Amino acid sequence: MRCRQWRRLSPRCGVKISQGKMNNQMNPIIQPRRICLRPVPILNALFFCVVACIAEAEQLSDTDLKNLLARIRENPVTRADFQEQRVIRLMNKPIVNSGKVWFQPPNKFRREVKGDSPSLTVSDGRQLWIYYPNFKSAERYPLGKRSPLDSTIAAINSALNLENVESTFHIAAARADNGWELELTPRTPSMKRVFQKLTMRISDNLQTERTEMLQPNGDRIATTYSNQTRAPLPPSTFEFTPPPGTDISTPLGQ
Repeated sequence: MRCRQWRRLSPRCGVKISQGKMNNQMNPIIQPRRICLRPVPILNALFFCVVACIAEAEQLSDTDLKNLLARIRENPVTRADFQEQRVIRLMNKPIVNSGKVWFQPPNKFRREVKGDSPSLTVSDGRQLWIYYPNFKSAERYPLGKRSPLDSTIAAINSALNLENVESTFHIAAARADNGWELELTPRTPSMKRVFQKLTMRISDNLQTERTEMLQPNGDRIATTYSNQTRAPLPPSTFEFTPPPGTDISTPLGQ
């Protein structure tokens, strides 16, 4: 004689459930998992509250921020290698570039991009050249006199030397592991057309390790810096003469 498995009615819904399923519900391994899932929202709220409190405690005061910027400017970085990744919304893969960059406050710089699409960008503070060796072409842009490129130059220079940064950006800074985190947001409409936000990672030895720029269209440019030096640079670093046979254009018509 075969015995049927004993079944009982569920007190909650009046449906019959098997003894095996009831055993699973009372299993000491399974059941605590169900009980522990309930307070997760509370634990998450407490966790984010703690994180927010820590972040608030580590924010630099205006005086500390002023002192930090002064220390960086006392001995500015003049040269670095860089690795750049551009995340463009309309492209499936990011564009990766690498090269070298030279700075001299307040508005001189040189940027050499290597790889399959090399380029050279040079600013002497009065004009900016962009040279494309593969195409033997160069573009010349005037600077100053409210040039449209002035905001772009200011943004580039802020990446390594933070020269005169308070006048053009709102700055929030916090102490982080082995350094500082800075967030720069533009003050002026012209600067806001260049980017929405620039975040910077500053090391304990006062060197910019990483920057990330969020542009108005949602694109992002993340740049890491290495092999930084502070040695003086010769004036010729920021001079450029187009090679013979170069096709020169002036996109701004000046």
